[in-house]
Amino acid sequence: MADSRTKNLRLYTEQPPKVVRSAMEGIGSLPAILRAFQATTGWALKYIAGEEPTPPTNLTWSAPVSPGVGMPLGHLRLEPVGESSAQGKQPVEFETARTMAVALSDVLAELMQTREALWQREAELAAGVPLIPHEDEQQHLASRLEAVLRGGAEAVGCHAAALYLLDEATTELKLRSCWGLPFERLTAPARPLQGSVADLEALLGHAVVLENADVMQQWKVPEDFPASVCLPVSTPTTLLGTLWVFCDESRDFSSQQTNMLEVVSGRIAADLEREMLMREGIDGAQLKNQLSAVERIRRNQLPVIAPLLDGWELAGWTEQAQSVGGDFYDWFCPGYGMLAVAVGDAIEQGLPAAMAANTLQAALRAHGQYHREAHQAIKQTNMTLWTGSAGDQYATLFYCLIETATGRLDYAAAGRPGMVVVRQDGWQSLSHHAPPLGESPETEYEPFGYELQPGEALVIFTDGVRDAAGSRGRLLGESGLAQPLIGQVDLSADQLVAIARNTLADHAADENRDDRTIAVVKRTPSPRQAP
Repeated sequence: MADSRTKNLRLYTEQPPKVVRSAMEGIGSLPAILRAFQATTGWALKYIAGEEPTPPTNLTWSAPVSPGVGMPLGHLRLEPVGESSAQGKQPVEFETARTMAVALSDVLAELMQTREALWQREAELAAGVPLIPHEDEQQHLASRLEAVLRGGAEAVGCHAAALYLLDEATTELKLRSCWGLPFERLTAPARPLQGSVADLEALLGHAVVLENADVMQQWKVPEDFPASVCLPVSTPTTLLGTLWVFCDESRDFSSQQTNMLEVVSGRIAADLEREMLMREGIDGAQLKNQLSAVERIRRNQLPVIAPLLDGWELAGWTEQAQSVGGDFYDWFCPGYGMLAVAVGDAIEQGLPAAMAANTLQAALRAHGQYHREAHQAIKQTNMTLWTGSAGDQYATLFYCLIETATGRLDYAAAGRPGMVVVRQDGWQSLSHHAPPLGESPETEYEPFGYELQPGEALVIFTDGVRDAAGSRGRLLGESGLAQPLIGQVDLSADQLVAIARNTLADHAADENRDDRTIAVVKRTPSPRQAP
């Protein structure tokens, strides 16, 4: 039996094809340049592609020419012209000819390297061509696979073909497409990979050729045929399954036929990979559209126009680390002569943060309509966030109620928002840290007060601003943000926000940035108080 197996079994190891391209390919002007060089200088300049052969003993000059990374070196060789080719012309000095040859060698190397880079870039761009799904794409895939199986089998004189693909656990092989076999084979249970000797050998990268029925049982051939071939179906990074081609008579398979079947296997792998990429592309496009919709909704929920209140200016800015995030600012008038201002930060990033921020902003607006104390509104918002989540949503929040007639601030904070008061001659921190929202339903939040004077501005910001790190790791901090605003309070609230943004941009490195929000509440002097 061992002799029979040795005689009737051939394993073809699949090696990655080696691309061999002539360095002279497509450079049609090079022969003319070499002829012109000889006619001008009286010296013969020859280009030798590939590795340098053994140079002649009378070699005059030679220099390598690099066509690109990974390509074999070529060489330019300078030789004297024989008497039969000299045509009575006196050659130029050797040093002059050598200088010209060196310059031409550099130009030729740059040209070849450019062509090599262009060849690689074009292939990369080809891989980036968008896939446009056909309206009957699923039906087209089934027909394409069957057509490829039929074409491959008939090309090598076989009578049936089958495509088996691995399951997600890589423990079973399921028939997914076939030609020349009964249709009922598609409903058969999957074959276990363990013990399928031929399939295992193929998945190692070999083409298994079985030319005699005597060895079929030992190699676990899935169909009863006298001869068959098993090949791997794989992408450069993923094993997909195996391709079987069957013949109804004992026969030999030549190397050319096996190579043709490997091409068929590659075509099947390409079709399957295209289908997977198509599905991922469609899913990605849908997700992108959904993120765009969420981003638009969150952007529209930010206040655009400040309340028209004499003596008060408001402005805000927010930037998310991703397309959507959890930072926001808000203001509204709950009535009874009050102005409510809020800055929030869901302690997450991306879509989960945007969903938490949306809940937080809506809850605060709802509770702010009837609570006349800031700490009570935050307490109820905390309860809403805690009861509406699975215990994994946390947020930072600053909330302030302003008596517009007196400038009295009643504020409270959860988490670590930053608050500073900026005036013409200095600044003052109002920051107070507390447990974040969503940590416990029993958390109490302390009330604080301050009376904002005409000519002062309250600047509120999230920890993404305060903790922004510079190129050397130094944090911006409250002082770093407040110092540039000192003496600038006569500017509008929008201008103060712009200064704060520029300060942040000049300081912070773009790496590992967080969501960022800055809001400014400015009390303007009355006409009598204005200088």
